[in-house]
Amino acid sequence: MPEQPPYLRIADVLRQRIAEHVWTAGERLPSRAQIAEECGVGENVVRRAQELLISQGVLEGRAGSGTYVAEPRRRVRVVRSSAREHGGSPFRADMLALGKQGHWESRTEAKVPAPGEIAARLGVAAGDLCVRTIYEFLADGRPVQLSTSWEPYELTAGTLVVLPEGGPHAGVGVVNRMAAIGITVSHAVEQPEPRQATAEEASLLGIQKAALVTHIRRTYYSDQGQPVETADIVIPAALCEIVYEIPVGR
Repeated sequence: MPEQPPYLRIADVLRQRIAEHVWTAGERLPSRAQIAEECGVGENVVRRAQELLISQGVLEGRAGSGTYVAEPRRRVRVVRSSAREHGGSPFRADMLALGKQGHWESRTEAKVPAPGEIAARLGVAAGDLCVRTIYEFLADGRPVQLSTSWEPYELTAGTLVVLPEGGPHAGVGVVNRMAAIGITVSHAVEQPEPRQATAEEASLLGIQKAALVTHIRRTYYSDQGQPVETADIVIPAALCEIVYEIPVGR
């Protein structure tokens, strides 16, 4: 088997010391030079190990102060379930269950040309016009989730639901908005995958650059098999846990 990279070995050493309470929550770690000398590696190896543990929420970097053991924090539970699409906001319900206030901020642009990947997911031609809405979901005012939604403009143009967060059906979700114009949404397909946060995502979410996130590509389909909306949802692993609730038919 290939030898483990040195920074991963040092990350394991640091993680083990925290688990054994050599360093406790809120305590500052020794300097990189001290750790490097003790472990027989270079300071750059220690830096990479610490950056990895910071991205995982184990450590916390404080500018001008050093690296500390992160305080344990309760992650926000995000439930993904088709059974919750027809009521009020599932996000608000999840936050209420945790004793938090959930809301979101959004901005919508109509008639945005669809990029190639988005066009393929919506079954339209690249460059066809779409309605794009960018969301920041907040728990007690703190961003915990990002989403960028795309809908074919031709589908809702001239109706009261053309703007997802405007008009009489604002904020009720894709399923209810489409029902208002006679389109029945029958199912959604989600493709989750882990990756590192981009610099922009990290800034918006208040997490470390390159921290682990789950990127979910979600597409809603009508009962005719037509894609009616697709979204890229970004959920930070350090702040949220994702739970899938799967209805079982009888």
